Amino acid sequence: MAKILNLPDVIFETSWEVCNKVGGIYTVLSSRAKTLKERFGDHLVFIGPDIWAGKENPLFREDPKLHEQWRMDAKREGFSVRIGRWTVPGQPVAVLVDFRGFYAQKDMIYAKAWEDFQVDSLHAYGDYDESSMFSYAAGKFVEIVVKKHFEKKKVVYQAHEWMSGLGMLFLKQQCPGVKTIFTTHATSIGRSISGNNKLLYEYFHGYDGDQMAAELNMEAKHSIEKQSAWRADCFTTVSHFTDRECLQLLGKSADVVLPNGFELDFVPKATAFSRQRRDARRKILQTASALTGEAFPEDTLIISTSGRNDFRCKGFDVYLEAMRQLRDRLQGSSRKVVSLIEVPCWLFGPRKDVQERLQGFQDGTFTLPAAPLDTPMITHDLYNLNEDRILCLIKQLGLFNGTADNVKVMLVPCYLDGHDGIFDLHYYDMLTANDLTIYPSYYEPWGYTPLESVAFKTPCITTDLSGFGQWVNEVLGREGTIEDGVAVLRRDDRNYHACASAICDNIETVLNASHTEAENMRRSASKFATKAQWKNFIKYYYEAYDFALRK
Repeated sequence: MAKILNLPDVIFETSWEVCNKVGGIYTVLSSRAKTLKERFGDHLVFIGPDIWAGKENPLFREDPKLHEQWRMDAKREGFSVRIGRWTVPGQPVAVLVDFRGFYAQKDMIYAKAWEDFQVDSLHAYGDYDESSMFSYAAGKFVEIVVKKHFEKKKVVYQAHEWMSGLGMLFLKQQCPGVKTIFTTHATSIGRSISGNNKLLYEYFHGYDGDQMAAELNMEAKHSIEKQSAWRADCFTTVSHFTDRECLQLLGKSADVVLPNGFELDFVPKATAFSRQRRDARRKILQTASALTGEAFPEDTLIISTSGRNDFRCKGFDVYLEAMRQLRDRLQGSSRKVVSLIEVPCWLFGPRKDVQERLQGFQDGTFTLPAAPLDTPMITHDLYNLNEDRILCLIKQLGLFNGTADNVKVMLVPCYLDGHDGIFDLHYYDMLTANDLTIYPSYYEPWGYTPLESVAFKTPCITTDLSGFGQWVNEVLGREGTIEDGVAVLRRDDRNYHACASAICDNIETVLNASHTEAENMRRSASKFATKAQWKNFIKYYYEAYDFALRK
């Protein structure tokens, strides 16, 4: 007999990435919103930071009549909120909190956090204050609304990452009837160990979270994360892979694991998809021509990697080593490869010389130039062009996009929001153009980029150090291959070059595939997206709500 789940009447869900596109958490929340809203309607409320300071937020549509009383209640307590809709499928209610006024109370808030919850903010730096003041404001807002409007309702408050933990703790103290869920998508210490070039896996069982926090100057973030995990009514994380990490570094296992899904409403259908893919491929190949002065045939293989600018964790180093090896393998071949690295860097703006050449395509006057542009490996200008880590490695590996090089590498160092000045395409539009995507992650608690790739019918390569890669292997009962639509490569602390070589092997398989074989790979890839739809994974959230409400 199926267990009858105890579900909430009202859900408040808070994250720094609500209506604020920064990384994978944005995709988790925005893609899940429609599925949850179908069950909870406007009793699902997302809370994010109002960081646009009077400017229009393209991801948010304000509605002055929506929950007007909530806005007035907050105003009487001394801070302002904007209430409206998050402009994603489902159009859920979103509240943007102006948290700037709480900076004046910062020292008092931190002192109280230490006294009541043993949260140590003494060594705080960087984005800690900003995140904490937002978190406190979000929790305060829910406290006000619950006490005035929902005191007799079953209310769940879900806080994502350490950036939302402080407000959750104060809310739990002030409104014990509100049941809390804390979700860590990646532990701050695990990410820091990886980002600081330490061997995370070889010495995994020897790491102590508190000790490493002191060594890596991460005490403040680790403290709020650890206390939030222990004090929430339900502690969750995104994969069994990360759950193991939580136990080692936070001393606590997750109560429920919440795998990340995707909503296929983001993917265009049939004719629209084909048109989008054709247009995006044309723009990418035109840009490659503008940079290099070469022509690229229709059968050019377009591959890419992408993600936040986390050099080692995302495996950008391994990706570039693979491109070096692939260039050497393809010498003398007739096939060409355009390789994109779509990673936001310290952007100055679009390159004027690239824009001028691209204008020729618009006017119908473009002719192949006699020579490539200077630095034909990057599409935009950077403030730190000579210091950027990715561009420096491109140069170090000799990936200069010379005439004899069949592999052309292009660093795309901007947010693909449709207004970058070169491609003027959204990230998902660019994704449709790819024949293959590659995410050789060293540290990846889940891995949204490969999931997005297969949703857009593009085969991908990932590693068994990603939660998504491990899930694919679980589904198949073996290691995924490129013929399955997702190749899951073995990666550890020491097989850097072997992993790059395995990437090349898979690229060559795709290069040599017949049209039928390539289409079969694309169909196989899309099947994983079907299995990972939110309608299949949302049950785990219901289990978390039930766990918290029964606590």
